[in-house]
Amino acid sequence: MPIERQLLIASVLVLVSILASKISTRLGVPALLCFLGIGMLAGSEGVGGIYFDNTELAQSLGVVALAFILFAGGLDTNWSTVRAALWPAFSLATIGVILTTVLVGLFSFFVLKLSLLQGLLIGAIISSTDAAAVFSVLRAQDLKLRGRLASILELESGSNDPMAVFLTIGLTELIVTPDQSPLVLIPLFFQQMFIGALCGLLCGWCAVLVIKRLHLDVEGLYPVLTIALVIFIYGLTATLKGSGFLAVYIAGILLGNHPLRQADSLTRFHDGLAWLMQIAMFLTLGLLVFPSRLRDVMIGGLLIALFQIFVARPASVFISLLLARLGLGEKLFISWVGLRGAVPIVLATFPLLAGAPNASSLFDLVFFIVLASVLLQGTLIPFVARWLKVTVSAV
Repeated sequence: MPIERQLLIASVLVLVSILASKISTRLGVPALLCFLGIGMLAGSEGVGGIYFDNTELAQSLGVVALAFILFAGGLDTNWSTVRAALWPAFSLATIGVILTTVLVGLFSFFVLKLSLLQGLLIGAIISSTDAAAVFSVLRAQDLKLRGRLASILELESGSNDPMAVFLTIGLTELIVTPDQSPLVLIPLFFQQMFIGALCGLLCGWCAVLVIKRLHLDVEGLYPVLTIALVIFIYGLTATLKGSGFLAVYIAGILLGNHPLRQADSLTRFHDGLAWLMQIAMFLTLGLLVFPSRLRDVMIGGLLIALFQIFVARPASVFISLLLARLGLGEKLFISWVGLRGAVPIVLATFPLLAGAPNASSLFDLVFFIVLASVLLQGTLIPFVARWLKVTVSAV
């Protein structure tokens, strides 16, 4: 296909997505659901007829997009506000992710009769809440949540991806190479988290110094500089076998909480870039799925989605926040805002590329679970917030 036509199609899809986001806000439907739907409609089985099955390209785009989305989320995070939410969010991002993985894994093993490792892999893939989904839904609905709720939700969704990525990659390796001992995952986890946090802190601090002292003659070069820094931080951390997602998120928090002259313009730029990344990522993932195959996984996907929404997520939240000073309504709301989005779909490409058994069916299953989660949880967030009386207006 000529490059001119590719550019034309890409621009039309982005423009339609932007218009759809406006409509979705008025209807109370999460924008990401519209983006996925547009991608599916444009795909080979939709009206667009665009055939796309390049899993490696979709994964690469998803990784890059998530890095910029997490950086933008960190950049827009007010440390003085979220500091009180640090430990609850950290508990959800670690203990909560592990508990969700185990509970969904056991459910898949006993109810769907999958192997234990395959069940745990599905649990790991759908274990993290999606930063793009949570950020966009909370801000689009303009919900004024009580106390630390908004900070906990945003900090959790921005920091739990590293754990989900680690578990997904580790369990995929155990499935592909069954002779490997599961104990090798323990040092690998600490390595990923330590190197990721260290690189995020060091690189973030260096980025602050560079932007403060590097007086560029052209103001427009500062956004270009931060784009290069995000790519550099992620690439360096991943090369050192650390969590690149954790590193860029920490670096974003450091940059966003220093009094830089360019702070406002950089925040606005990266907010727009994060939206572009969301649209591109969801459109690509929508193109990647074949809707006709979703029928085969509909029952299993619905069972897992309902179990995850009503059992696994609430259980992991209540156990993780056992010592947190939060009311019943607040914990129930945190349980409900466990949105699954692009992250699980991107993670589902790892077993595909690794050649794991039944990886194609697993991808379709995860895609259906994400659709069910966004459609059910995402659309009811304002109603649930008012019902549980966790908004500012309710007190």
